[in-house]
Amino acid sequence: MPAERLEEVLSKLMALGDPKAADGAARFGIDVPGLLGVSAAALRKLAKEIGTDHRLAGRLWRTRIHDARILATLIDDPAQVTPSQMERWAKDFDSWAVCDAACGCLFDQTPYAWDKAVEWTARDEEYVKRAGFVLMAALAVHNRKAPDERFEAFLPYLKQHADDERNFVKKAVNWALRQIGKRNLRLNKLAVRTAEEIRALGFKPARWIAADALRELTSEKVQTRLKR
Repeated sequence: MPAERLEEVLSKLMALGDPKAADGAARFGIDVPGLLGVSAAALRKLAKEIGTDHRLAGRLWRTRIHDARILATLIDDPAQVTPSQMERWAKDFDSWAVCDAACGCLFDQTPYAWDKAVEWTARDEEYVKRAGFVLMAALAVHNRKAPDERFEAFLPYLKQHADDERNFVKKAVNWALRQIGKRNLRLNKLAVRTAEEIRALGFKPARWIAADALRELTSEKVQTRLKR
């Protein structure tokens, strides 16, 4: 029965919880109620044991338990995810960890990821806006077959929102810029140019985004790998 399986999984999560890890999560910017402190490795192992289960994922998400929601992103079926589900879950984002898990483990595998990546960058909510840029980064890392033009189209949005001073937004803008710029030499040159344009904006967050991105994108390590 679905209800029995949910209770079984929640019992396992409770047993895997670490109160010390939960208490220390605030140091990493995760300060939410209902945090069990289950490690990422333990969540991945449990997800592998459970397998893909779209219905259970939805039930886990509705518990509002932080660790259960991350587990939900690991077991959900991307083929069954709808735009309305993406919107519902995005509205519930209350930490960068849940946001990044949803975008990097699930949403980026859906055909709606490209549109949501752009759409969400215009939203006011910090974690929803972050989600747009995290999707861009995740697509750059995981979608090997997408043409350069799809990522080139993201670059103006990175520049447009580089003035956002909120920590979890500016870090996501930086992340997306770096991942796009590490795909190949052509995109690297375009990302470097975008970083220079962002730096020229003069805003404090823009200067940080640009400096950090340029440091990596122009590094000998990255350039050598791309030239291979």
